[in-house]
Amino acid sequence: MQQLEIFHIESPCIGVCQAGPRGYCLGCYRSREERLHWVKLEDEVKSKIVKACALRKKRAFARKRSQDPLSVDTPTQGSLLD
Repeated sequence: MQQLEIFHIESPCIGVCQAGPRGYCLGCYRSREERLHWVKLEDEVKSKIVKACALRKKRAFARKRSQDPLSVDTPTQGSLLD
């Protein structure tokens, strides 16, 4: 059974339109094809893309944390003599 969308699904674009090393936008994590055809897609497809983007973003942050554990969301302890 198909779920009805009550609200229009807005574009996840945040205005950072740059392709990352894996080809996804660094702002919204959509592929080039997803960005190009967004206005023509049905809400069901848009909803799936938004969910996929959330997973891509989560994986990208996990990769970044594993490569540099001190860079993301980890406060550093200052020296007592500063």
